[in-house]
Amino acid sequence: MKLPRRKFLQLAAGAAALPAVSRIATAQTYPTRPVRIIVPAAAGGPTDILARLMSQWLSERLGQQFIIENRPGASGNIATEGVVRAPPDGQTLVVLAISNAVNATLYDNLNFDFLKDISAVAGISRENLALEVHPSFQVKTVLEFIAYAKANPDKVNYASAGTGTSQHMAGELFKLLAGVQMVHVPYRSSGAAVTDLLGGQVQSMFAPLPPSIQYVRSGMVRALAVTGAARSEALPETPILADFVPGYEVTAWYGLGAPKGTPPEILDKLNKEINAGLMDSKIKARLADIGSMGFPVSRSDFAKHLVSETEKWGKVVKSAGMKPE
Repeated sequence: MKLPRRKFLQLAAGAAALPAVSRIATAQTYPTRPVRIIVPAAAGGPTDILARLMSQWLSERLGQQFIIENRPGASGNIATEGVVRAPPDGQTLVVLAISNAVNATLYDNLNFDFLKDISAVAGISRENLALEVHPSFQVKTVLEFIAYAKANPDKVNYASAGTGTSQHMAGELFKLLAGVQMVHVPYRSSGAAVTDLLGGQVQSMFAPLPPSIQYVRSGMVRALAVTGAARSEALPETPILADFVPGYEVTAWYGLGAPKGTPPEILDKLNKEINAGLMDSKIKARLADIGSMGFPVSRSDFAKHLVSETEKWGKVVKSAGMKPE
């Protein structure tokens, strides 16, 4: 039987609309089961602390558990590749950080393309690092630190949570701009690095504030300066490094990503809920207490941020001649 032209067009239009209707319905009911948030770092570090804060908020808002799964190793590449290979259904997310932007240039044999294979979901936080030294290291200011490092090349060491992390890159940028030679001591986590700084096994660290600010406040380590463009509200008396090293600025950041192809309606829902959380007074207070601040942005702006950071740190990797350790 031959269908009338008008009836045929109506049926065709209805069929074309079905995928959109299906996607909207999926987003409205998402999530229907627990969601995994893959943290590419060990428990206790800044990435883990912030992921747990946001997972609790999402669990309460969306009625399903957002479960943290710590998967450290290979500077975060293991965790990121695992999410790249996961089904694009919003059930597997990954915490993103500077290391993702760095690794895109640092490693030339990755099995994925970070900017192409991961969809930007939302920002979580931005924060200063602090140049911290053990009290036994007798320098009291940044200028004294630089003078000592210049007089004793390769005699000053600094800890980090691993190659390509924000702490490592803060040190590399400092070396380039201050004209000093220092020894990088990578650890498997921020917690392990901070522990050895406290014990005096390493002299210094460009430390993230969430796991270290309590030790600064108690006097167990000494903060010489913070790395951002402005002073930290959590350490208002501590100067910025750019006051002594012109052009220096490093801001650690964290956000969420999902596998390429995840329905945009799901990504939009997550972005909306995360941004709502970052405006919540309790979460804002908690972030401020650990020396961090919310990073609420649209999905498109977060995607632009990832591109910008990848370009910025790619230049540092090349200038410093960095290689995977």
